[in-house]
Amino acid sequence: MSKSIISTEEQQLFGHPKGLFYLFFAELWERFSFYGMRALLTLYMVEKIFKAIAERDTATAVVYASYGSLVYASTVIGGQISDKILGMRASIFLGGILMALGHFVLAIENDIAFFLALALIVVGNGFFKPNISTFVGSLYKEGDVRKDSGFTIFYMGINIGGMVAPFLCGLLALKYGYHYGFGLAGIGMLTGLFAFWRGIKTNVFGDKGMPPSKEVYEKKLVGIPQKTLIPIVAFLAAPGIAWLLAAWRDNYVSFIFKFIGVAVLVYLGYIIFNLKTNEARKKLIMAVLITFFMTLFWGFHELSGSVITLFASRNVDLDGIMSASQTNGLNSMFIIILAIPISLLWGYLSKRNMNPRTPYKFGLGLLLAGASFYILSISGASADENGMVPFYYLFAMYFIISVGELFMSPVGLSKITDLSPKNIVAFMMGVWFLSSAFAFQIVGFISEQLAIESTDANVGGLETLTIYTDGFHLIALYAIGAGAIVLVFSPLMKKLLGNVH
Repeated sequence: MSKSIISTEEQQLFGHPKGLFYLFFAELWERFSFYGMRALLTLYMVEKIFKAIAERDTATAVVYASYGSLVYASTVIGGQISDKILGMRASIFLGGILMALGHFVLAIENDIAFFLALALIVVGNGFFKPNISTFVGSLYKEGDVRKDSGFTIFYMGINIGGMVAPFLCGLLALKYGYHYGFGLAGIGMLTGLFAFWRGIKTNVFGDKGMPPSKEVYEKKLVGIPQKTLIPIVAFLAAPGIAWLLAAWRDNYVSFIFKFIGVAVLVYLGYIIFNLKTNEARKKLIMAVLITFFMTLFWGFHELSGSVITLFASRNVDLDGIMSASQTNGLNSMFIIILAIPISLLWGYLSKRNMNPRTPYKFGLGLLLAGASFYILSISGASADENGMVPFYYLFAMYFIISVGELFMSPVGLSKITDLSPKNIVAFMMGVWFLSSAFAFQIVGFISEQLAIESTDANVGGLETLTIYTDGFHLIALYAIGAGAIVLVFSPLMKKLLGNVH
């Protein structure tokens, strides 16, 4: 029997659809490219793009926050276009090509090219990110018990890419220059696309991921089929996004997200008010609270790519250990190490009816985030005369915040789908993605407060250490305070919301 007529169900590998492993490698290499670039981004802006201005840390903070917000917000638009017009296959290819192009454009030493590259990655991620995860789910039939373990395998690929990329891209950047690191990230993206293309050629996906309607896919607008028009519009959108990112002094992106945030909250209030049953209302309120708590956590967590990277570069003794950019791989390393033990812990507690309810897990996650920053805040007590602190403080910080992430992130996504009314699940998934976009606005705000105004290429020492440790102390207080509020009010939430877990 030829491969072309073998069904998806017949092509199995290790007890799972064979297509899962093609998607695993596609996502691994895509995340390699994304996190490899991200590990270099803040340092590149401070040391190259904005090196001539005293407000270089502020400029870097605004651009990094705007880029991160737009990257995650674009997934809402890309997901909708895929669902209604392109289908997952075409969307993944379009997104991958745009992202690869963005990484290669980053290898050009030019300020205009820099902002255009970020814009291409923003648009590309919007098409790629939401669709490859959805594609994994489509490989399994409704009620297939293998689905959860399939996603576990898939997400392991994300973290392998996230762990390896900062080490390899950071090594190239350290030895040969930033643009070699960015170039390797681009090669990683092309490798991911090749893995996906091989899956299609070997027919492991069957008929999955095709456009929802051939008529809509080929429907003409302004004389151009939509399948052609959408890639054209996607490419044309990049210069506009690049302009938004380049206008960091005006920070238009922050204004846009403030408007979106108010609009989303008003609309959610309208939906909650009009729900027909108290049970549905309680569930949606819980979903909104979970999303809010997760936004706070990501707002602290994503400082790893900005302030914490600068702290590592300026005030952590990394001599003979790793570079500042490479420290970005520590989080993914701990996630890989800890994911299975913590998953087994929840299973063990469930058997004994001791598994904490979701609000308790979220409260503990925020407390752990606060504890991780408290570790950094006390690192100054061990600093040498040059303001350099031992590496083990940073190592411990990443360990603790990674445990907090595993308390919150894997739980949150499944709860959103469980708690949302069926007719607005897609909307609430969009809100969930937007929570990460809003988290980057928190990152931008904090990073601006901790900005060092200097054109000195070797800025650092006891003065910057004091600024950072004082800032980390405040972050710790806010995170611990937020976690404590969640834990204290969890019994009240249970009383008000009943058996909503």
